[in-house]
Amino acid sequence: MAISKGYRFPVAFDDAFPQGLVMVGEVMPDTEYQTRDERAAGRPVRQRVDEATGKRQWKVTVTDPHEPNAKRKSFEITLLADVQPVPTTGEVLPGMRPVELEGLTAEPRVAGNGEFKYQSFLFRATGFRAVGKAAGSAPAGGKASGGSAEAKAA
Repeated sequence: MAISKGYRFPVAFDDAFPQGLVMVGEVMPDTEYQTRDERAAGRPVRQRVDEATGKRQWKVTVTDPHEPNAKRKSFEITLLADVQPVPTTGEVLPGMRPVELEGLTAEPRVAGNGEFKYQSFLFRATGFRAVGKAAGSAPAGGKASGGSAEAKAA
């Protein structure tokens, strides 16, 4: 096989999300699972580290206004950075702000259960960039969205 499992394809933000993204909530550390025994023992919660880059993982919930399927409209994106990324835009509604991502990659995966499986993508980015004029505009030529993390059917 020419492309190994887990390969991260670089993708332009405007190609993946032609109408931009809306961040819901705040950027949070992506922490490792902690068992009940570990919590009871008072062990500290550990933040995940990306195996490929060695950078800390942060997670943020976003909504893709271009996604027609309501169940796949909101998803999490993993941000890879040594320090917590800070959005470059202000809130337009309480807890909601338009965002654009830099260093965006997409990793194809299969999502769904049983006979209802579909092609999805796990998106990772290195941080936020200033929102450009193209954000929120309709795609030229009717181009379909590149999908959403754990979301887009092929």
